Order: sequence, then structure tokens, then C-alpha cells
Amino acid sequence: MKLAEATLASIPKDACRPKPDAKHPQGLCLDKGYDYDEVRDIAVTFRFTAHIKARGEEAKEIKKNARAKARRWVVERTHSWMNRFRGILIRWNKKPENYIAMLHLAFAFIIYGRMGLFG
Repeated sequence: MKLAEATLASIPKDACRPKPDAKHPQGLCLDKGYDYDEVRDIAVTFRFTAHIKARGEEAKEIKKNARAKARRWVVERTHSWMNRFRGILIRWNKKPENYIAMLHLAFAFIIYGRMGLFG
């Protein structure tokens, strides 16, 4: 919440963001950690339409669908899978090229395991 204005101000002017207007507004999706009036005012200043989940709104949705399976965000799940590889978690490699190669190898193992073709 404290860095919302600095983050939005750091967007380059020539970025691929389309020009927002009344016909085509530019949305800004944020989670419940940004549920403050100050953040909504900052979004309006930068001509964004703020889509911010209110605190407690997600809990109400979960109670409605008690049998619904718990969600886990894709990025968090992938980071969890990557933490299984000690070479990435601890970073033994000093050269960036070797570390990037280790990341590619880890992703290859993750994709191979998720394909489910061989067992």
C-alpha cells in the first residue's frame, strides 16, 4: 500500500499501456492488501479503474462454496516446486550463466513431471 504511488509512477511513459479514455478504461486489479481509500485515489490520479477486493469478501465467497477446492496461485505454486531444487534454493553457482542454466534444468524437470506421460 505504501509503494503503490511509486510503483504506478515508475511505469514508463512509452510503455505498451494503451491510452485510457471513457470508452476504453484501463483496469488495475489489486488484492485486499490495497483496500484503502488512498490507493483508490492514487488509481484515479493515474487514470486507472481500480478493481480491489474488499477485506472479508473472499472469505464470504469461500463460505458460500464450502465444497469448492482451495485455490493456489500459479506463481506461488511454481515457486514452491522450484524450492525442491537445492541448487536453486541455496544458489551454489557464482556465475549467472550457470544459475540460469540450473533454472532451465529445474523448469524442464517440472514440466516433464507435470506432463504425466511416463508414470
